[in-house]
Amino acid sequence: MSTRSLFPTKLHQTRLPDGPLIEELEAACWMLEDGDAAGHAWCEREGYPGYTSYASLNDLPDRAPAFSELINVLDKAADQFAKCLHWDLGTARLTCDSLWVNILGEGGHHSGHIHPGSVLSGTCYIAMPPGSGDLKLEDPRLGLMMAAPQLLKSVPETENRFFYVSPRAGDVLMWESWLRHEVISGSHEDPRISVSFNYSLTD
Repeated sequence: MSTRSLFPTKLHQTRLPDGPLIEELEAACWMLEDGDAAGHAWCEREGYPGYTSYASLNDLPDRAPAFSELINVLDKAADQFAKCLHWDLGTARLTCDSLWVNILGEGGHHSGHIHPGSVLSGTCYIAMPPGSGDLKLEDPRLGLMMAAPQLLKSVPETENRFFYVSPRAGDVLMWESWLRHEVISGSHEDPRISVSFNYSLTD
């Protein structure tokens, strides 16, 4: 008699290379925040508790060299992750087709969501003061569990229904785009700064 573990959900983690890139990215994020009137208008209209360039700017690599350098780092991480996922890409390739800045202050959060139309998504963490909101990942089977009992308090992390990550500045986290995730409300008055991204398959 045996029990087997099936259908794993994988989280890929790496770090930015040593050097000035993280400082250059932070400066570039603040440059965008300072001049993106359309982005601020969208955040106010949609009730986003901070600033994001998600709905306003789609040309970040053209605006600052640091974003182009970041994509080079992300491309390598995406290729490594695809190998870990045992994907057969054939003649297709992974392409970073969206990149956006997020700046959240005290109490800032982002409710649970997925990234339709992409295959890989993730975030590069630029500034993470103590008390910054954790990343919360949700078991993708949660909506199908119906009458499943509560779990024991001693459950191992691989069996839990939610997984929390406390990223550090310089961390890059990547997951499959169907994985529901959210940013928990932060408690620090200093801003939490990150750059999120999506990858799609192109011929």
